Amino acid sequence: MKATARAHPIQGLVKYHGMRDPELRLPYHDSISVCTAPSNTTTTVAFDDSLASDQLVIDGEPVSGRAAERVTSVIDHVRELASIETPVRFESESSFPTNIGFGSSSSGFAAAAMALSTAAELDLSRAEISTIARRGSSSAARAVTGGFSQLYAGLNDADCHAEQLDSVLEDELRIIGCEVPAYKETEEAHKEAADSHMFEARMAHIHEQIVTMCDGLRRGDFDAVFELAEHDSLSLAATTMTGPAGWVYWQPTTLEIFETVRSLRDDGIPAFFSTDTGASVYVNTTAEHVDTVESALSEHAPTRRWQVGGPAKILDSSQALF
Repeated sequence: MKATARAHPIQGLVKYHGMRDPELRLPYHDSISVCTAPSNTTTTVAFDDSLASDQLVIDGEPVSGRAAERVTSVIDHVRELASIETPVRFESESSFPTNIGFGSSSSGFAAAAMALSTAAELDLSRAEISTIARRGSSSAARAVTGGFSQLYAGLNDADCHAEQLDSVLEDELRIIGCEVPAYKETEEAHKEAADSHMFEARMAHIHEQIVTMCDGLRRGDFDAVFELAEHDSLSLAATTMTGPAGWVYWQPTTLEIFETVRSLRDDGIPAFFSTDTGASVYVNTTAEHVDTVESALSEHAPTRRWQVGGPAKILDSSQALF
């Protein structure tokens, strides 16, 4: 009962904010994202009766506190589905910086859900595996299905699952990740989202953004899709900054990158910025212009070049972490 899985993290395009159920991590509304490859998280799990208790290791360090609670909630759900009580050895490694706004929890919990469900010998669809990942991170549901994916809001697993969306933009899109290290508290921001006076305003237009994003992806309208993602980033930040704690994630470098992107657009280059809850920035451009865009951005921050990543997958046993 052992398996290894790999998943790519997500960039939120129409992001969710706040949870109507923090335990099941049910969001208030739908969300859409795109996976970023080759960045990834690899996770190996083994159910082992010889263990006295679960052993959890992430990036070489034992897991404790809230992080352990979140991982355990996913493991316990899989054990419940499989009708087993066996302890598990769990090890996970990411190929990119974590906790700076590049979606590490999405790839982490997606790989965990994929590996755990396979090791437990559960026969599940990707949509069903996405509901397991969602218990660790709502964004992880979309990392399970990969590519451009939508997480549907709902009050149960039958409704609140992820599905991949077809789009010809998969081949054209290039993403420059600009690393701006700054510790963030995404979970705390989600908890207080509904207390912001901007939350109702966000909810009033989010459904129109979802259908507009789906239409743009279907038509392959690059500018429409990523201009909307840029504006949604500003909307998310407005809601976050006006909550009780007044979270401000952006750093001076973040704003410098925004201005550089706008200058590139003024010169006729398709480039749009996007942020999740963090100071780091995604810049969306095309394969034709990616060299020019990355050169301009590298003056401000270390960069990573990504393209669209596929769904979470099971790896050969030779790639196991233990």
